[in-house]
Amino acid sequence: MARKPALIAGVPASRLEAIARREADRYTAARPATRKALGKGAASFLDSVPMHWMKDWPMPFPMLVARAKGARLTDIDGNKLDDFCLGDTGSMFGHSPAPVAKAIRKQARNGLTYMLPTETALTAGRLLTERFGDFAWQIATTATDANRFALRVARAVTGRPKVLVFNGCYHGTVDDAMVARHDGATIPRPGLVGQVADLTRVAACAEFNDLASVEAELKTGEIAAILTEPVMTNSCMVLPQPGFHEGLRRLATDYGALLIIDETHTISSGLGGYTRVHGLDPDIFVVGKCVAGGVPTAVWGLRPKVAEGYLSYLGAKPAGHSGMGTTLSANPMQFACLAATLGKVMTAENYARMEKRAGRLAQGLAQRIETRGAPWHVVRVGARVEFICAPGPLGNGAEAANAHVPEIETVLHTALLNRGVLIAPFHNMMLVSPATKKRQIDRLIAAFDEILAEMFA
Repeated sequence: MARKPALIAGVPASRLEAIARREADRYTAARPATRKALGKGAASFLDSVPMHWMKDWPMPFPMLVARAKGARLTDIDGNKLDDFCLGDTGSMFGHSPAPVAKAIRKQARNGLTYMLPTETALTAGRLLTERFGDFAWQIATTATDANRFALRVARAVTGRPKVLVFNGCYHGTVDDAMVARHDGATIPRPGLVGQVADLTRVAACAEFNDLASVEAELKTGEIAAILTEPVMTNSCMVLPQPGFHEGLRRLATDYGALLIIDETHTISSGLGGYTRVHGLDPDIFVVGKCVAGGVPTAVWGLRPKVAEGYLSYLGAKPAGHSGMGTTLSANPMQFACLAATLGKVMTAENYARMEKRAGRLAQGLAQRIETRGAPWHVVRVGARVEFICAPGPLGNGAEAANAHVPEIETVLHTALLNRGVLIAPFHNMMLVSPATKKRQIDRLIAAFDEILAEMFA
């Protein structure tokens, strides 16, 4: 039988187990109403949750939310939490921003969906171009859909079959992105449910920050598009090395592939996303989650030359289903919330506030890690901050996967919850919204330090 390690990310395993038991008991004792409600009503759902990933939270059982406003969240037992998860970016600008709530009330009186545009849709289109650049826009409901549609366009325009993605990438649940790199070869990701098609026929996988591996795949002549986040997220965060994005743009151009930038998480970087802040030049741009203030909405846009090529393709193709579009996408409620968010919430002033306070958070966490002697590090991209329970910086997806320490992360999540702080469940991510107060940031730093002090006593 394999022996348990004496230390886990620098923490004695026996101490970690004791903290884990105590924090789980504390969480449970604070939520009698939640346990009672789950016992009565959860059985109607498959595996007792409305969406399977709600089981992935490290808390002993799901928390039932009563209300959320700004950067605060309250559960049905009355426990109040400083919310740094913010719907895993969906509510990055805070819960129910006033302009969005007002837009919802107004539009609700005029209908929710009717498969036709509104005058507000025209305003939203103009604001999209002002915020993100010169693209011809389309509206989807999720970033997964937007990425899926963008890939169809890329294949149509280039006539090539494959997408190139990066090991450990995150692009929602797009089938084509569910590949990994192992021993220099592309393989389907393990754990996929009901997967029957060979994904290596439609996708290739390279390592982030490794332009040689990118060029090797492009040389096959099969790559229609490179699909990438500017920064690897949804894992232990990996920053691009100097020259990496310039190299991607050059290689895509040289080999006739399109470059798709997915900003669904890196919209935290600043006004216009990482693309605008750092001067990237994608052929196709995708962003979702928070772009309509939390109402399910995503957008994808084509540079004029790509749009022209795609419209030419459409004019020549046979009549029939395109395999793109969903009935409820581009509904009037989306446009009302999109225009309100782009025009009144996603502003330079709000980003400046987020950036300043996220800097305070990152600096505070890094100082506590250093003081306690933890072999960890902190990464920040604009309003997005992560602590990583391993030395850094990380260079690619393989290193990011190895840096995960579930035993530590689970304990930290629950312990922070018990001290009034909620962070993202799938990784150690924290977002700072315009509504986040300095005192909330200081409470998070103090709670983090209290737990660290015990772990590394």
